[in-house]
Amino acid sequence: MSIKNASKDLWASGDSYEPYIGRWSRLVAQEFIQWLAVPPRSRWLDAGSGTGALTQTILEMTTPKKVKGIDRSESYVDFVRTQVDHPDAEFEVGNAQSLPIDSKAFDAAVSGLVLNFVPHPHQMISEMVRVVGDGGVVALYVWDYAGKMQMLRHFWNAAVALDPAARELDEGRRFSICNPDSLNELFQNGGLSQVQVRAIDISADFKNFDDYWSPFLGGQGPAPGYVMSLSERRRAQLRERIYNSLPFALDGTISLMMRAWAAKGIKPSQRRIR
Repeated sequence: MSIKNASKDLWASGDSYEPYIGRWSRLVAQEFIQWLAVPPRSRWLDAGSGTGALTQTILEMTTPKKVKGIDRSESYVDFVRTQVDHPDAEFEVGNAQSLPIDSKAFDAAVSGLVLNFVPHPHQMISEMVRVVGDGGVVALYVWDYAGKMQMLRHFWNAAVALDPAARELDEGRRFSICNPDSLNELFQNGGLSQVQVRAIDISADFKNFDDYWSPFLGGQGPAPGYVMSLSERRRAQLRERIYNSLPFALDGTISLMMRAWAAKGIKPSQRRIR
């Protein structure tokens, strides 16, 4: 099988993304928002808002003055507008590395599961810092792809065992920024103060193997893109190998740890030089 036929980072269908990653991102987002402790009536920017998992959590867990979601995918923006009907939320197509936002327009700039897909992460952080006011919060979370994001580790371990070329697509190998030291350095270099990085662990509970496997047939992202590039025979081999690796409970359910790394920092006040 030629790895060039696999879709690396296709993110376009909200309907496919939700059962694959969206449902788990929402669980991480709940702990993430609680950790940030942003005051009520704040103005929030969600950079790379996707299907709206983080935006919806902000609306549900805080009392924001405003939440604006920016995403480069027009399809995702169209999708989220059908899912989030709230007077204090709005969505726009835009690039996280060049936000179509005035400087100091928000109190908090956040992002969920986006940083590692951006060509220039430092530029994204710089933009997030620019659009918050002095004392504003800049924060994000990413999966621990190389470690305890077990849903994908089971997948790629099986895929690489059958096809060593699949290693090229493995997020654990590709996204070296998704670790505490790299995130801390990125935030420090971005001029933020009071930088903190922590793990957020959730339990991904699958009803059965089909609940785990079916989302990989949706074609969204590196792993599903790889699955759909395989022949039926190779896909069946991969399915069987993953099935045999998973920790089934007696009732057929599967519980996996899903770890995300979260980072936050504060934009320092800029003193005027007289």
